This record gives sequence, structure tokens and C-alpha cells, in this order.
Amino acid sequence: MAFILPDSFRQWFERRGWSLRAYQKKMLRQVPRHDATLLIAPTGAGKTLSGFLPSLVALHKAPREGLHTLYISPLKALTQDIHRNLLEPVEEMGLDITIETRTGDTPSHKRQRQRRKPPNILLTTPESLMLLLSYADADKIFGRLSTVIIDEAHSLVANKRGDFTTLALARLQSLSPAMRRIGLSATVADPLAMAGWLGKTGEPAHVLQVKAPVKPKVRMLKSRSRMPFGGFMARYAMDDIYQQICEAGTTLVFVNTRAQSELIFQMLWEKNVQGLPIALYHGSLSKEQRRKTENMMSQGMLRAIVCTSALELGIDWGNVDLVIQVGAPKGVSRLLQRIGRANHRLDEPSKALLVPANRFEALECQAAMDAIRQGQLDGEAPMPGAMDILPQFILNCACSEPIEPEQIYAQVLDAAPYQGVEREEFDKLWQYTVDGGYALRVYDRYQRLSKNEAGQWTPASKRIIQRHRQNIGTIVEAGRLKVKRIRRGNQGKIIGEVEEYFAQQLVSGDTFLFAGEVLRYEAIRDMQLHARAAKGGEPKIPSYSGGQMPLSTFLAEGVRELLQTPSRWKALPAQVRQWLDLQQQFSQIPDNKTVLVEQFEYRKTNVALYYTFEGRKANQTLGMLLTKRMEKMRLKPLSFSVTDYGLSVWSLKPVSQQQVEQLFSPDILGDELEDWMLQAPMLKRSFRRVAIVSGLTEQRFHSSQKTMKQVTFSTDLIYDTLREYDPDHILLAVTRADAERELLDLKRLADMLIRFVGKIRLVNLEKASPMSIPIVLDVRAEQVKGAGAHALMEQADLYAEAESMLDEVKALLSGRDA
Repeated sequence: MAFILPDSFRQWFERRGWSLRAYQKKMLRQVPRHDATLLIAPTGAGKTLSGFLPSLVALHKAPREGLHTLYISPLKALTQDIHRNLLEPVEEMGLDITIETRTGDTPSHKRQRQRRKPPNILLTTPESLMLLLSYADADKIFGRLSTVIIDEAHSLVANKRGDFTTLALARLQSLSPAMRRIGLSATVADPLAMAGWLGKTGEPAHVLQVKAPVKPKVRMLKSRSRMPFGGFMARYAMDDIYQQICEAGTTLVFVNTRAQSELIFQMLWEKNVQGLPIALYHGSLSKEQRRKTENMMSQGMLRAIVCTSALELGIDWGNVDLVIQVGAPKGVSRLLQRIGRANHRLDEPSKALLVPANRFEALECQAAMDAIRQGQLDGEAPMPGAMDILPQFILNCACSEPIEPEQIYAQVLDAAPYQGVEREEFDKLWQYTVDGGYALRVYDRYQRLSKNEAGQWTPASKRIIQRHRQNIGTIVEAGRLKVKRIRRGNQGKIIGEVEEYFAQQLVSGDTFLFAGEVLRYEAIRDMQLHARAAKGGEPKIPSYSGGQMPLSTFLAEGVRELLQTPSRWKALPAQVRQWLDLQQQFSQIPDNKTVLVEQFEYRKTNVALYYTFEGRKANQTLGMLLTKRMEKMRLKPLSFSVTDYGLSVWSLKPVSQQQVEQLFSPDILGDELEDWMLQAPMLKRSFRRVAIVSGLTEQRFHSSQKTMKQVTFSTDLIYDTLREYDPDHILLAVTRADAERELLDLKRLADMLIRFVGKIRLVNLEKASPMSIPIVLDVRAEQVKGAGAHALMEQADLYAEAESMLDEVKALLSGRDA
């Protein structure tokens, strides 16, 4: 049956020179027939407008007051961008439809008015949605909700924030049973898994997939400058990057961490002889700073923005000509998301330039480019839901209305990641929410729920409700201080935030890079870091926790395959090819059938180099376990260092082939893991995060913010108390699961150890091999505290050492030939 588009919509499309695409017609016909629909479409295909079209047409045909459609975005910036882009067609078509945003940046008077008189379409984030669901009038706000649109759905699968979102969806469904779900995404590796995540219990979403008519044009920089062996030394490529910006109309320069963005921005300004308008954008800048950049970009006033993942999702700037990715992409889907910010026209290819920061990253860039050409994607599979969110959800429901365990358990089971939760485990978490559990129930602080006369549960006091609402969410932030840029006296403005531990390292007169300029530290007053504009000095660079992105398993396998196929090396930069050729001559090339272990003497100690390609988290865990077992074997380990590609273990004694196989046995995940986890501070770190998310402690209350030192002191004390007096407490079990999921990457490590049983190749060498150099030196600017000019000098020293090590290899090879 043909769908007839209302005249006002048809005329608007005609004025734009557009026509409805086939899949947009399917959306209009099929969305009303399904409880959930997953639209997978390439960037530039009009995906977001397609998600809203059924709602806009429905509201045009049957105008009504109140909330009809809820749009959930993982980013505040995306809600602002969608608001701007959605208002335009609504106003041009003269539709009587109200659209508003609600995020943490929305003023309180506007929030109160939105509850009294909700707009037809509300654009929000998962945290702001859960806050709305905590109010007593949630049933009035959401009772007639027709549609929920989850944008960039792929970014919410397989993480705590996604688990949190599915619980909010389950709650919404209980308030409005007829509500439909629409998921939007450009990059989905496993559509069926995503459909299960999006749909209701036992009812996966209907999938509508749109194939991209053209593939992006992606190339790797092949600079004449000398490429570093390791670390984030992109300085070698700054002339090339600046030249690309000069030649393009508008460029987005993506990096992987906020610290890197500050560093690259300063490097570009040093090169900016033409005075081009170049801006900086990351999540720690102030709201005003970010809005200013967004507005300037949308008006075409900027030539380039140096940015982080804060801009990789869905921001629709059609006039971006080029995307430059500086540093390794870490995942194919993530890279495609970033490349998709360029062009935004479906029938024309987006253009991207990859700039590896070092030689290993050149391999990663090439593997990602090969995957894009072959149309392959990666992405994490959905995981069981994180259990520390459930107490927060239980309390959130109780803040809205009196509740009963059976009612809330049923809603929990309606959230896809929680369909396997046993009633016994839920009951323990319920009891913990009520009074903290056996060891904590004697303290009034943990009495959070009480029974009313009808036998239902409600918050024990208004204070409990206030505490909860101020700490909703799953993002546990390191303690942060506002950065106030002082002009005269103590007058100035807030330009963003830095983490507390960085601020504590500063002394009067220190300079640091922030918001694209050099600032001189003065003092910390009232949880604010006061600083003035400065010149010269050796500025430090604020680093932020959680900045490291893991190498995806898929891309790691791509690098392995590339390494064992020398015929494909010709696509690599010449100096990377030479590096691999030297490795092949001097040692061996890692392959995907075995784990190569190189052993050599360096600085009067023994170094064993394990090429795992399993990512930094898995390698960190493996390093801890290997050194633990080496101690038992009396091999006298000294230390280890890790990268995404492998780890180097330093010891006083060398290892034999038999010992290496013992070290690399899957049973290392038994006794060694238990011993280490019980002794390591890691579980306390994990407990701190679990305690905050589950409501055992909080970061904020009223206008005060606890320092991370205060939070840690409190949670460490509780952790020790529970370990001694209540070892079976549910939070200790949740903490263990959290550490395995978030910190250790145990599943990935276990899969590798099982895959390579009896497949270890030990090669004893006279010197460090060419491929081992970046792992042995492990040169990373973010690892150097207060990294700045001093850190770059340190890297330069290590760079010279790396060149010297390579010269030694060449000399040995020459001697062999002679």
C-alpha cells in the first residue's frame, strides 16, 4: 500500500529539491506496525530526520498537547544540534509542534515548566530522563508517550550507560505500554544483537538496513618526516596536517584523548602562519565555550576544530570537507563514525586522512582502511547488565511512587541486559537498597527505604530523595575543579574543568595548557582553580582518567593478518616497511597462529617481550599475573610495561621455552588471579565506583562536592569493614564482577590464553628487535605527569635511544652478511 505524504511535507521536500527515499517511506509505513524498529543507515542518508518523520506526520495529522516523542542522545551536544536541525523543517512547514531540549545544562525554571507543560518532542540524555522518571508526576509526563528514539544506539550497547538506558526504557514502557521504540545508528556490526538490545523482552526490533552507495575515501599520511617508534609523537606530522587544513574548506581533527587535543591544538597554532580560525572542542571545556564553537562551526566561521569523541556522534555539519584522525583509530566502527562527520551527502564519499603517531599505529591504520574497503565493521557484543545500577534504579522508582519488589523485578527483567537476573540476586540488591545489608543496617545513613501502611516501600526521608537525584547516572567522575580564568582582581569566568589530582600537583607560578591557551596557576579557592593568561614557560598538560581507548579485538586480528602477509606491506609508509623488513631479518614477524616471545638483555637486565595484540587492559592484567607467577618460579621479575600490542617483562633471570609455556597457561587465571585481586588496590578502586553508582556514597550533595580523596577514604573504610564482618555482602560480589568487566578484560584474556595453549614461540636475541623497541621504551606523553615541553624533551631523548637501538640491529645484520 502506497504511503501518501501530507501536502505540507511533500511541498517542503520539493522546495529542497529532495524526495522521500525508499527506506524513509518504509519507516513511515512500518514504524506503526512494530513495537521497535532499528534503522541502520550511513551518515548523510537523512537518518535522524527519518527517525522523527513518523512522529512529525502523526502530530501534524492529529495535533495534541503533551509529550508524544522522546529523543535520547548519548551527548548533550547532539541534543542541541538535533534541536537546531529539527526546528528548521518544523518552522518552514508551519507545523504546530513544540520541541525542546532537557540536559544538565537546562536552567531550573525551564525544567520546572517542562514538567508542568511538556513539549510534544523532548530531546534529552539518559541521565536527565532518569531524573524525570524519579518525580511523582512521571506518570503524567510520560503516560501518553507514543515514541522513544534512541540515537547513536551502538554507543550505548555493552556499557553501563547503555544498561542504565535500558532500565529507563523498561520504566517508560510500564508507564506507557503502547510506546514504540526507534533505534538509529550508522555503524552496527551485529544487527540482530542490537535488535535484541533495543526490543522488548523476547521481541527483537524490526531491522531496516540501508546500504551505503559509496565508500569513504580514506588514505594514510606518508610524511617525509621521521616517524617515531612509539608514543603520541604526532609533532612529526604537524606541517603535513596544517597543509591539509589550508587546502580544505573545513576540517575536523580527531584525537583520542582530551590531553592530546590540547597538545595538538597548541602544535597547530605554532604552525598557523596564515592565522586561520582553528578551535578546540572537548568535554571538559565549559558549556559556553562549547556552544560558541558549535555556533561558529554551524555558521561556517571556522577552518578547523581539534576535537575528541565529544564530536564523533551525529553532529550534522554538512560543510566539513575533511576528517583527519591523529593517532590510532582503535576500532573500525569508531573510525567510520568520525569519518562520517565529513561531507554528510549520501551519494558523495566522505574524505579522511589517517595520521599514525608511531609505526605500530601505521599497521593499525592500514588494517582499518582494509576493513573499510571490505565493508567490515567491529563492535562489542551486548553483555549482562551491570548490577550496581539496580539499587539506583530501585530507589529511582521509589522516589516516583510507592513500590513493591515483584513490580520492580518485573520491570528489571524487561530490560534486555537484565533478562538473566535471578530473583535471589535481585532480593539481595533490594535489601541493600533498603538498609545497606547486614553489616551496615545499624547506621541511619543507609536506611533508605521504609514500608508504608499499605506494605509498599517509599524513601525514608526527603534527604534520601535529594541525595539520589543529585547523583543519578553511571559516569563516576574523578574529582574535578572548575578552571576560572582571572582577568582583574579575582574577577573572571569559568572556562572548564580539570581533574583534582592534576590540580594538586601545581604550585604557584606553574603554567599549563587549557582551553587552547597557556595559563599560570595562582591558587585553589572554593573548589575553583584560579589562573591567568601567561606566556612562555614549560606548560603542563592536564590528563584525564578514562582517556585510553582499547584496541578492538577485530582490529587486532586485522593487524596480525597484515603482519603475516608481506605482499600487503607495499601500502605502508616506506619507513614502516623498512622497519618490518629489519624485524623479519633479525627476528621473526608475529602471526595469528602463535604468540611470539622475544628475549634479550637490555640495560643489564633480562627482557621478555610478549606480542599479544589484545589491547592495553588485557595486557595490563596479563602483566600482573605473569609477574606473580614468575615470583613463585623464582625468576625474580622487576617490572613490566604494556601497550595495545604487547607487554615487556623485566627480570633478573631469563625464561626457558618450558617456563614460558607454564607462564602462558590458562590456569594462571586461577590461583594467581585470586592472590593478586585480594592484594591489589584494584578491587578497592572498583568498589569505590560501585559504591557511588549504587548509592552507598555520593559525590554531590546540595552545593558541595566531595573531593575524590574524601570519597576514597570513605569507601576504603567501608570496603575493609565489609571484608571483615560481612564477606558475603552483595556489593563485594558486584565489585568483583565490575573489576572483571571494566578493569581486567578477563574474557578477552581468557580467550587468548585458551587459543594459544602450546603455541608459544620463544626467540632468544642478542639485542632488542626493531618491533620490540616501541614496547620496551613505551613512550607515551600522557604517562608523564604534568606532560608538556619537558615531556616532549624526554620523548625526544627516547626517540634518539630508539634510533640508536635500531642502528645496533643494522650493525649486527651487516656483520652476519659479511
